[in-house]
This record gives sequence, structure tokens and C-alpha cells, in this order.
Amino acid sequence: MNILDKIIADKRNEVALRKQLIPVSQLEQSVLFERTSPSLAEALKASNSGIIAEHKRRSPSKQVINHNLNVQDVAQGYENAGACGMSVLTDGKYFGGSLDDLLLARASSSFPLLRKEFMIDEYQILEAKAYGADVILLIAAVLSRSEIKSLSESAKFLGMDVLLEVHNLEELQKSMMPSLDMLGVNNRNLKTFEVSLDISKSLSEEIPNEFVKVSESGISNIEAITELKPYGYQGFLIGENFMKTDNPGQSAEAFIEELK
Repeated sequence: MNILDKIIADKRNEVALRKQLIPVSQLEQSVLFERTSPSLAEALKASNSGIIAEHKRRSPSKQVINHNLNVQDVAQGYENAGACGMSVLTDGKYFGGSLDDLLLARASSSFPLLRKEFMIDEYQILEAKAYGADVILLIAAVLSRSEIKSLSESAKFLGMDVLLEVHNLEELQKSMMPSLDMLGVNNRNLKTFEVSLDISKSLSEEIPNEFVKVSESGISNIEAITELKPYGYQGFLIGENFMKTDNPGQSAEAFIEELK
């Protein structure tokens, strides 16, 4: 069993437990549930930098990245830096995140927030909305076409954007549908954790123009973005690069300034 299979098996148990603890009716009563979500896809289209900055404490591949930061400060810092949106890891066991991180980020910022999570159930989309997210991530590697369709349509019904993540051509071809806003190419092989920008480059021509193209993982310098822009990428997800510093907001600001 590879790490991804293990994460998904654990996630199924976690979601089943959460459903028992907090009923859907309670999620729907959240003060944030009726909030109109700003669109990350539109923000990326209008931006010169296209930076989606991430809050990530640790990961299975890198272990601890940064445990010392206040998520509210990070969110404010990223928004002030001019990032288009923020990705918030909410998986606890493998990434050290929680839904409370999403809530705190929402309390201190108004730009689009992405719930970065292993989504396998519509319940998690309702959670995302209730805790202040504007965008959900779907990972093609762990979902069937019918699951991608039902989950993305549920998110669209709630007024949220959908970012679908793929790693190869097969995942891309099974996934394309009108209920997606953004197609993200993950440059990290989820089975080996090796990173290569060639994945984004090779898949770029296969992504129709109606989707905003996002490149994820392994983007640690200006050169990577300069290299990928000619391939039609408008969004760039950067986490580790900012989070490993003492002040991610300042790091993001310097990065975005340099991009200009």
C-alpha cells in the first residue's frame, strides 16, 4: 500500500466519524454557509503573478516544515502580499492541519481560500463551505469520473470554485467536465514524491482553454514560473517555499515583487 492509499483509507474512517459527530444540518447553520464565495479562478485570470500561497505545517515527504506560525498571521501576510488566494491544509494526521485553520484564516482575510484536503465525500464539501472555504480541491488519482462529477457539481451548487488535480494524461482525460473551474497539474509524483516541471509542460497542450491552468509543487523560484507561463499557466501553488521561512507573508511579498 503506497502513502496515498494509506491516506485515503484513513480519510474514509475519519469522515465516517465526523459525520457521526456533526450532522449536516449543523454545518448548514454555520454563519459562513450563506456567504458568497469570491472566485479564485477569476482572481487568477486577472492577476499578473497568479500566486496561490499555502499554509502547510508538515508533509509525509518533508516531515516538519514549520510548526511555529499563527495561521491568522500567515493569511493576513499572504493577502497583504498580493497573493490571489490561500490554500489551507486541513488534514491532521499527515499534514498537521485542521478545519480550525480554515476558520482562523477566514476570520483574518477576505481573499479566496482553498480547502486542501483529500476529498472523497460530499460531506467534506459542506464542511468546507461551513468553515469559510471558497474553493475545493479534487484529486483525480483517488476519484472515479462519476465521483469527480458528483463532488464538483455539489461544490458548484454551493457557489464554490473547483480545482481538479491531475498527475498524468490518463487522469486528465477521465476528468475534464464543465463543473470544473481550474485544472491543476501536480509536478510531484504521489507514489515516489519526485518533482519535475516537465509534467506541467507535457500536459499543458491537453488542457482546453476554458479551464484555468494551475501548476502545483516544486515551484520554488521565479525561473520556474517564467518557464511555465508560455505553456498557458495562470496559477502557481507555492507552499513550502514561503512556509519554511519565519515570515511567509514577507517571503510571498518579496517573491511577488520580483515576479513583477
